Amino acid sequence: MVVAIALSIVALARPRWGFRWEEIRRRGVDIVVALDVSQSMMATDVDPNRLERAKRKIQDLLTMLRGDRIGLVAFAGSSFIQCPLTLDYGAFRIFLDGLSPDLIPVPGTAVARAIETSLTAFDPKLRTSKAIILITDGEDHGGNPLSAAKKAKEAGVKIFTIGIGKREGAPIPLAGPGGGFKKDHSGNLILTRLDEETLKKIALTTGGAYVHSVTGDMDLQSIYLKGIRMGMKQTELATRRKKRWTERFEWPLMAAVFLLIAEGFLREGGREEA
Repeated sequence: MVVAIALSIVALARPRWGFRWEEIRRRGVDIVVALDVSQSMMATDVDPNRLERAKRKIQDLLTMLRGDRIGLVAFAGSSFIQCPLTLDYGAFRIFLDGLSPDLIPVPGTAVARAIETSLTAFDPKLRTSKAIILITDGEDHGGNPLSAAKKAKEAGVKIFTIGIGKREGAPIPLAGPGGGFKKDHSGNLILTRLDEETLKKIALTTGGAYVHSVTGDMDLQSIYLKGIRMGMKQTELATRRKKRWTERFEWPLMAAVFLLIAEGFLREGGREEA
């Protein structure tokens, strides 16, 4: 009885020895988020400001991803890759948190450069399963965004554009402790204005979609689930090997059952002899 109990305890511990290698395949879409970090994104017509609200919504997007790689491009008057395509969503969050207008000293909103930089983040061998989510609040100040959109289409990339902020515009906060707003030479407030027509054409050219966000609710869930997850072909993005251990709990369990049955027979035989 004692041995049977001991073997039962061993079985409950689920002993494992021996293993096999198992291939884990990840299928999904490569997504590059191109985020405007120009000074106008600090406007407070969206709470707490446009940039922080955009970052929070992108954080929400991360919780929806299922095997997709995600990268990050920051842009203002110029652009650069802040985070290359990765499956490490924790690392992406760190890079996203670090975004601010101070990262790019060149003023303006270069949408064309943002698209071109985003294209360099993708694997050129992939002809499908590539998307750009471009978030901005201003009009383009350089380059030809529609030409860049055509390059994206040729590369098999869909662009989903999001315009953030009120259509009538908002004053641009000045950087630094002094506060205030940006003014022209006559002392009039300069308002940042959204070029919705260009953003719509960019999305239309590539087969994506345009969303206007007044309150900061960007509907990234709909863009991801309907536009990307359901609307785009999934491809195998990564394969890794995982060590799968073989559980052997059935051996001590079977031995315990055998001993209990044997003990029952022995007790029954003892009663008959008595």
